[in-house]
Amino acid sequence: MRRKGSSSTSAEAGPGRTYAFGAVIVRTLLRLVARREWRGAHHLPGQGGYIVAINHISHVDPFAYGHFQYKNGLPPRFLVKSSVFRVPVVGAFLRATGQIPVERNSHRAADALHAAVAALEGGRCVAIYPEGTLTSDPDLWPGRPKTGAARLALSTGAPVIPVAQWGAHKILPPYGNGRRRLLPRPTLVVAAGPPVDLSDFHGAELTTPVLRQASERIMGAVTELLEEIRGEKRLAPGVDSTAASPLHDENRRRA
Repeated sequence: MRRKGSSSTSAEAGPGRTYAFGAVIVRTLLRLVARREWRGAHHLPGQGGYIVAINHISHVDPFAYGHFQYKNGLPPRFLVKSSVFRVPVVGAFLRATGQIPVERNSHRAADALHAAVAALEGGRCVAIYPEGTLTSDPDLWPGRPKTGAARLALSTGAPVIPVAQWGAHKILPPYGNGRRRLLPRPTLVVAAGPPVDLSDFHGAELTTPVLRQASERIMGAVTELLEEIRGEKRLAPGVDSTAASPLHDENRRRA
């Protein structure tokens, strides 16, 4: 499928008043509770639609990444669980800012893909958590990705920018695990990398093996960025990472 909207500029796809108002509130709150460290913003395309694939460690993640993205490029369009759109005030904000509802396990699940394609063709940035939910890994490494980001990228030709983030779990740990730390203020690190090379998949039939391989490559790029942020390598599959993980030892002592 030929990409459309590739000549769109940041100004054309710029934020509306509601988005700008929300950004002011989020930035103010985040500055109160955390420091920030942005890396790799030069990898974000200056124009045309693109996909951002991000790891997911906390419910604070969308605000940390959203702040980074809003500051450095096009405001993101997140794929969000449809149930969140039914929350008073929050749902109205999501609709007003063009966020994309995902009807999971329903005959309308494909609607999100169609909406994401339309956003890309309109020169927007579409943000996806490839895992589909918070990571369940005890050391907060990315889990196995779903194939949505790969399918969207291969069907549109839109570039995929990997993004890793770290630190939000200290403000709000996933699934209530661990302890919140607001003092000293944690640092929210968000790092973008160069586009994931999926050229060898272009023109291929979108079979399950192809989508799985492309998805693993995307998640691998995100994991490499996270390794750089954390200053440690993720152990190979089959190795007991909990035995050697400082994060796991710290959580166990607090339990």
